Amino acid sequence: MIGGSALARALLRCFGWRIDCRGLPARQGVVMVYPHTSNWDFPIGVLTKWSLNFELKFWAKDSLFRSPIFGRWMRAIGGVPVNRRAANGMVGETANRMREAKARDEHFWLIVAPEGTRGYVDHWKSGAYHVAVQANVPVGLASFDYATKTVVFTDFVEVSGEPDRDFALFAEVLKGRQGKHADQAGLIRLKADGEKR
Repeated sequence: MIGGSALARALLRCFGWRIDCRGLPARQGVVMVYPHTSNWDFPIGVLTKWSLNFELKFWAKDSLFRSPIFGRWMRAIGGVPVNRRAANGMVGETANRMREAKARDEHFWLIVAPEGTRGYVDHWKSGAYHVAVQANVPVGLASFDYATKTVVFTDFVEVSGEPDRDFALFAEVLKGRQGKHADQAGLIRLKADGEKR
């Protein structure tokens, strides 16, 4: 087990969860968490982050940051507000920050739930994938597997920039991982060009 908060690990154990993690393969990268089907994913994720003592940034919808107290807390635990109407600018900005972190050998990992919602969707949002491609960093594929009550944080891949190839690999790695509401797990694919939402 990687060093971190003993209290956070104890709380996870109280809820019946364990962590399967072998560390990060680089100082920069993107983690995609799938499937995201429950509000419980967030507290389990925060406890996991504290348990591992990993410095992970995460995108969250900007409305969550409007409350002064809750917004301050969200930033303290690594939250970065995202205006969903201006997501493309956020991708370029984040990729630039990650490239700068690489040049300075600084730690910068972004963690995202690419489905973008807890309900069923027929494609992933593309932002985190494009950050990884543009910044040329590894992608971690993590899961809250409710079937085994395991936070799985073991699989890291290099992306090719060819979405069909990369998403076929993601689907193979993530096969069998079960969210709290299995029927709400989205399809592991990007929306095709010109495809309607």
